[in-house]
Amino acid sequence: MAVIHCFGVGLVGSYVARKFAESGFTVHAYDPQPHRVMGIPGIEIHHLEPDEDPIDLMLELVYSREGITFEPNSDIVVNMLPGDIGHSSTTSLAELPWRTVDLSFSEFTPDRDDEKAKEYGATILWDTGIAPGLSNMLLSLAYGEMGALKNGEVRVGGNPTGPTEGWNYMAPFSPIDVVAEYTRPARVIRDSELVTLPALSERHEIEVPEKGTMEAFLTDGLRSVLTTIPAVDLSEYTVRWPGHIQRFIDQRESGKIDVQMLTNEWQYNEKIPEFTWMEVTAEDHNGKKMTWRVQDHGGDDGHSMARATGLVTICCVEEWLNDPNMLPPGVHPPEALPPEAVGRIVSRMIREGVEIEGPLISGPDL
Repeated sequence: MAVIHCFGVGLVGSYVARKFAESGFTVHAYDPQPHRVMGIPGIEIHHLEPDEDPIDLMLELVYSREGITFEPNSDIVVNMLPGDIGHSSTTSLAELPWRTVDLSFSEFTPDRDDEKAKEYGATILWDTGIAPGLSNMLLSLAYGEMGALKNGEVRVGGNPTGPTEGWNYMAPFSPIDVVAEYTRPARVIRDSELVTLPALSERHEIEVPEKGTMEAFLTDGLRSVLTTIPAVDLSEYTVRWPGHIQRFIDQRESGKIDVQMLTNEWQYNEKIPEFTWMEVTAEDHNGKKMTWRVQDHGGDDGHSMARATGLVTICCVEEWLNDPNMLPPGVHPPEALPPEAVGRIVSRMIREGVEIEGPLISGPDL
């Protein structure tokens, strides 16, 4: 059976590692703070120093023959480290003839290493979360069905199920990455041209079913679809409870933004009910629309963002294990997956209890 090497076992990474171990895979977890997977059968833990690249430790273990092997035709690396740390590891993985599923998210995208990956025989599937990730796949389904789009929009967010005191928010992943999401200019398509707009612009209220009025604002999450999905207009918006982003803007303008402070104030609290919600809408030039809605409130196996994000990653790994030749050497976005693979991913997520509604989706037996 394949061996899964998990780089990073935080809130999402620990969910992925645990699910693979429960399915019978041998899992190696690399993290400076691996406490979330301590004692789980099937997971072997490798402690990293805070500034240590897991590639270096993994290669040291493989070459020293200390019970670790890596078979490129069967084993897979799953990179779930945060921000620029994760990007650094993916850049290193582009120089190894291995298969990598990359969930790390930073300003620097791994497609810049495409030629290097081809040269070294590396194959990388990147942005394998809910958005980017599943959102890309759904826009790709719409493009395959309708052709070039007039408009494509993604709205997504993980939030408490109702407004809370203070920030009305808690971070399900690295707060540093959230701050970067709020400050990085948003690349979007307007009038068929790539343009850059200020982050947090185009703020507007939306009605989320069963939740009420929330607020959406532009963020830089389209990434690969900016070049792979032809459209007149393409946008991605992050969704939060009203008041959250205005508070962030007010503190930023007053010079009071402190990442350590936000790390403390946005600390994830498992006792607070939360949910993840996404809406992907595509419209063609004849007025036809395709809309998908994804929602999860967490479960006994994990919180909603871990499930909604981690299940996409898990499914991508499983698709690759079932078809080792699914992708050639190089760096590939999630929309490169064939429609039938996307159908199986959606079907698996529905079986796991994630609510997904939309065209081409009929239920767990899809």
